[in-house]
Amino acid sequence: MTIQKSKYRKLVGSFWAIIIGGMVSVFTLFTMISYGMLGFMPSFEELENPKSNLATEILSSDQQVLGNYFRENRSYSLYEELSPNIINALVATEDVRFHDHSGIDARGIARVIFRTIIMQDQSSGGGSTITQQLAKLLFHGQASSTVERAFQKLKEWVIAVKLERSYTKEEILTMYLNKAEFIYDAYGIKSAAQTFFNTSTDTIKVEEAAVIIGMLKNPALYNPVRRPELTQDRRNVVLHQMLKAQYLSQEDYDSLSTMPLGLEFNRADHKDGPAPYFREYLRLSMSANEPQREHYPSWMENKFIEDSLRYISDPLYGWINKNYRPDGTKYDIYKDGLRIYTTIDSRLQHYAEQAVINHLSKDIQPKFFEEKRKQPGAPYTEDLSEEDYEKIIERAIKNTDRYRALNRNGADMDSVLRVFNTKYDMSVFTWQGERDTVMTPLDSIHHYKFFLRAGMVSMDPQSGHVKAYVGGPNFKHFMYDMAGKGKRQVGSTIKPFVYTLAMQEGFTPCDLVPNIAQTFYLGNGKTWTPRNSGSARAGEMVTLKWGLANSNNNITAWVMKQFNPRAVANTIHELGIKSHMDAVPALCLGTPEFGLLEFTSGYCTFANKGVHIEPMIVTRIEDRYGNVISEFHPQKREAISEPTAYLMLNLLQGVVNQGTGGRLRYKYNLYGQIGGKTGTTQNHSDGWFMGVTPQLVTGVWSGGEDRDIHFDGISLGQGANMALPIFALYMTDVYADEDLGITQEDVFEEPLNFHVNTDCDQPSQEASEPVEGEVQEEIIENVEEFF
Repeated sequence: MTIQKSKYRKLVGSFWAIIIGGMVSVFTLFTMISYGMLGFMPSFEELENPKSNLATEILSSDQQVLGNYFRENRSYSLYEELSPNIINALVATEDVRFHDHSGIDARGIARVIFRTIIMQDQSSGGGSTITQQLAKLLFHGQASSTVERAFQKLKEWVIAVKLERSYTKEEILTMYLNKAEFIYDAYGIKSAAQTFFNTSTDTIKVEEAAVIIGMLKNPALYNPVRRPELTQDRRNVVLHQMLKAQYLSQEDYDSLSTMPLGLEFNRADHKDGPAPYFREYLRLSMSANEPQREHYPSWMENKFIEDSLRYISDPLYGWINKNYRPDGTKYDIYKDGLRIYTTIDSRLQHYAEQAVINHLSKDIQPKFFEEKRKQPGAPYTEDLSEEDYEKIIERAIKNTDRYRALNRNGADMDSVLRVFNTKYDMSVFTWQGERDTVMTPLDSIHHYKFFLRAGMVSMDPQSGHVKAYVGGPNFKHFMYDMAGKGKRQVGSTIKPFVYTLAMQEGFTPCDLVPNIAQTFYLGNGKTWTPRNSGSARAGEMVTLKWGLANSNNNITAWVMKQFNPRAVANTIHELGIKSHMDAVPALCLGTPEFGLLEFTSGYCTFANKGVHIEPMIVTRIEDRYGNVISEFHPQKREAISEPTAYLMLNLLQGVVNQGTGGRLRYKYNLYGQIGGKTGTTQNHSDGWFMGVTPQLVTGVWSGGEDRDIHFDGISLGQGANMALPIFALYMTDVYADEDLGITQEDVFEEPLNFHVNTDCDQPSQEASEPVEGEVQEEIIENVEEFF
């Protein structure tokens, strides 16, 4: 009996030793896990501020999202922005007892042990709570083995409890939904809603939310694009869980479960969406490094000077390298979740993009195709030499990604040419949409050369805010930016800057000057005499107003001779142009190459009473928490006097009322106060129009990718036909949108005590639209100033 009692005591003792030892072991294990003694465990600070890569949002001035910069396309949603449809679907499907536990659901674990593991019932569901799943998303990667995964599970329990102590249930749900990963570069619920249904998290429908929540189990398997039937079945499982949790009535479930998926698939791509050229210009500006002289070849010395001055004076240029997080590290626009508030107005941007597309696709491009389709060597001019043609094609080849890849692999030029003469399947741009075809890369280069390009910038002259920015017809296929990066010869659009010096020095629009050829003596017995494209009023005395309205080269040359090229160049710089220009007589006819953005800002000076404001594209930048980390303010200075600016507005209105911009009146029926200037370069390679209204100043350029791609004649090739219609189409839409508050009744404000007579050269009823003068290129290069 004593022996039996002794055995019993030993058995009981062993039992309690096992129980207590097990409890101590478990307690010790979880304590060691909690304090990070068995591998990584997030600190309190990390739990309070879990890291997540968030896309940077680019917002318009009217609070529309223009696009994102991202490595993971993740945008943050607040709990208040999450529809109950999302919350209910998530809780019903993933963790129906979410509001009743503290991170670990003991009942759920017991269910998994007995029903899933012992009874092999795979439909009983998992045991991980939403909080545990959040812990896994925040602090664990993929396990490489079952043992490692089991150990991770223990860590998740500890982290889940800590998360529940640190956050409210609403915050945990918000964090989980923002952290969840989908497919097609959709990270987080906000991106998923936009990608699969083109909707927002606050307006998403029940059946749409069920699809997205259903994808959480296995996004690749339940892919609504590739496996719609399987995804629909999974959606119905989610709907049924919502029915069981009493979030849906039987009637709602019966109706919703029979509906099609209703996808509106819209994969995020920085090449798509509004203002793609602007977004890329902004990205490059913010990411710019401080210019280093050794990175610029000798022929780019002027570019180095321009970039260096911009890096010093423009706080946005190189912003990433000038600003630091609180911990001293640089910001990363691809994962820091910044919010960049731009000056772009989404409505004006849309009108600008449509104006460019409509004019190119429906007007000048069909005419260009028709003119060139039977010409040998098209789209190039017939007098292009074989040597120059080969240089153009070689340059085009070297600008392709295909060439760069071959060059990195050590391919010589013969190998490159063999590749470029081999046919491949490819998709090419047409104005009717992308077309799948088979052609050689060299043929694709020829294909794209046929398409005319255009750029457009529209600014608020009082604030300097860039309201619309179009760098080309299609960013995906024509990525070169003709608004902020490209520079082209400006032609006659430079003439108002020459006249500005005259007005500043006491001339008036109604002053009479001789309309005769002007000869410049260049030294060494050489002369240069600009020509006119027409002979209207040749030999007569005409007003300066008539001279600018008709873009008469004789009159502009006469003005230049009253001063000197250096004085004119200084005036142009004062008006806001930073590009280099040679101070030579030909400057007065527009031989320099300017960028469209800086040129438009120069014209803004006239509408802003003589005050030049640097172009602004961003007003402020916030961090992911809404804290303002940078604000930007106008940089302005007086460039010319207010009376001079008003006289220039009068001269520019004369261009529209009685000169080369007249079709704005008789063809497009724009009756408000509009000033403007057309421009055409030698051989009509470039067409320009600069339009000035009281509230918007807009610059437009149009032409071929290369200067040897152009119309044969000036009728189709002049700025009044190439560029002016884009401005007209744009302003027609702007005036029609009453919400913008921009009307044709707006007027330029006359300065106080202004008494200069500007009422001269009223338009004749019989007068036809004049043709502007072209740039004359019989210019001796590197001529020194002659005054």
